[in-house]
Amino acid sequence: MSITNDVLTIAGNIGNDPISNETRSGKAVINFRVATSSGYFDQRTGAWVDGVTNWYAVSAFGKLAEHARASLHRGDPVVVVGRLRQKEWEANGKKGIDVELTADAIGHDLRRGTSAFVRRPRPEQVSVAPAGDESPVFDEPSEADQDAWAGAGLRLTAETGSGDASGESHDDALTLA
Repeated sequence: MSITNDVLTIAGNIGNDPISNETRSGKAVINFRVATSSGYFDQRTGAWVDGVTNWYAVSAFGKLAEHARASLHRGDPVVVVGRLRQKEWEANGKKGIDVELTADAIGHDLRRGTSAFVRRPRPEQVSVAPAGDESPVFDEPSEADQDAWAGAGLRLTAETGSGDASGESHDDALTLA
């Protein structure tokens, strides 16, 4: 088995419905696959040319997994930063290598559409309101809180290609709530 600790950034489309689960200790985990392609625009023909498609298994844990569960769907264009791990396998007389990323950050690829970030308040941000005031008071987010990778609740409109490497077609417009 070959294991590396390389950090890798990929941009591609989610190829399956993300699968949510929990670790034995109750920590959230999400798994999905991302297809990347080295396609390019051919100036001579005026058309896009498909290149080689690579598939990556992506896993995320904790709050990142919870936010990804609320934000990501099959076909979404994403950017993932994570630690690369290659796992050799053998089954039924065949050998192969799985390429996996343990995500440190996940976001929608804004080259392909727009999104609106919705911050989920942290419990420690709620202050006690004066008597008679029914609405909670929230502290202003710190500069560190402005990190767009840390949140969830994204709404996205994007164009996708007509299909992926598996030959399955996807809707041309995506909307996430």
